[in-house]
Amino acid sequence: MQTSLKIAVVGSGLVGSLLAIYLKKAGHTVHVYDRSPDIRKINFSGRSINLAMSNRGWKALDAVGVGNSVREIAIPMDKRAIHLVDKLNFQNYGQEGESIYSISRGKLNRKMIDLAEEAGAEFHFEQKIWDVTLSDATLHIGETERGEWEERKYDMVFGADGAFSRIRHRMQRQSMFNYSQEFLNMGYKELNIPANPDGTHKLDKNSFHIWPRGEYMLIALPNLDGSFTCTLFMPFEGENSFESLTDRKMVEDFFEKNFPDSIEVIPELANDFFKNPTSTLVTMKCFPWTYEDKIALIGDACHAIVPFYGQGMNAGFEDITVLNEMIEKYQDDWKKIFSEYQISRKPNADAIAELSYRNFMEMSTKTADEKFLLQKKIEKVFSDKHPDKWIPLYSRVTFSDRPYAEALAIGDYQNGIMEEVLRMENIENIWNTPEVENKILALLKQA
Repeated sequence: MQTSLKIAVVGSGLVGSLLAIYLKKAGHTVHVYDRSPDIRKINFSGRSINLAMSNRGWKALDAVGVGNSVREIAIPMDKRAIHLVDKLNFQNYGQEGESIYSISRGKLNRKMIDLAEEAGAEFHFEQKIWDVTLSDATLHIGETERGEWEERKYDMVFGADGAFSRIRHRMQRQSMFNYSQEFLNMGYKELNIPANPDGTHKLDKNSFHIWPRGEYMLIALPNLDGSFTCTLFMPFEGENSFESLTDRKMVEDFFEKNFPDSIEVIPELANDFFKNPTSTLVTMKCFPWTYEDKIALIGDACHAIVPFYGQGMNAGFEDITVLNEMIEKYQDDWKKIFSEYQISRKPNADAIAELSYRNFMEMSTKTADEKFLLQKKIEKVFSDKHPDKWIPLYSRVTFSDRPYAEALAIGDYQNGIMEEVLRMENIENIWNTPEVENKILALLKQA
């Protein structure tokens, strides 16, 4: 057991709440601060992409005994449903029985705060933290940035306050702190597919629905009440963009032309389009993530990524798994814990940022490309037959807890092999033959 400390967690989102449970169970006094009101008391809608929980997330939840509580609000999705303009294709995610799980962000956040309170963490909402003294872990709280501040001293502060973290903002002002943020020139908007009158889903409920259209795309993830949370990803400017859709008729015509099978299932399309905000997508990197044994960043506060691999929350939860491993290893040596935590996580955070960015290209363009679909079929047949020799990249990221950096490196290597295989003569007809299998085996041997 560690020596009990007084710890502040800034941010009551998913990562902050789960971290509070871990720290509380390790015997610490834990206060969680958030500038927003208590999410359990307000309506939460209009800016969310449903979450896709996969192995890394479940591992972190199960290790602290809350996984089954979360499974109650999760829907398994074992495949992609790819809506082309004229047909519907299904593409399984992993092996038989492997799924990712759709969870409403609002529902999960409320549940995590409840679970953290049950564990004994204390929440302080509508508390604006403007600064932190790094050397002695003192929070500075006040109504406004220019007004009077109250000081609250802790033994340690965790910044779990998201991509635009105030805690990181303070760390950025020290020497030798590296920081970068990069916005995509595209944003997203939430839309909604309501349930049928009898409460059933209008589309297949165990699929991740995707309408790939190159520069823009629509996705839909199922909710427990029979509805789907849809997200439209589009450039801000240009021909097919948020800027170009200025009135109801233009929006309806655009959907009629480009997403014809979505029109009858999104009855409030134009209303949602103009009511819900257009949100931005950012990749944020920084280093170091810690300051001595006093301050540590976790989750989006140190590695915000774009949502196209469904790994943002999973990566944040995995931060906690790794932090907890270091705690068990080094007990009261928090300097060592923090140092090893950031050294272990940084390369993996960079790798999932790269993979997430690339996966946008895959989802928006390649899922509509016959060659890509053929590649996925060949990989599936080969990996089913030789699971010891080939685990597809998606499965490495989603259905395993091996390091992201390893998945990126092996994925690049496998892609090189597949490029050669796809150049084989008549590959469209011989893809499921011993000839192709032997070619892959030979290429793997050359490595």
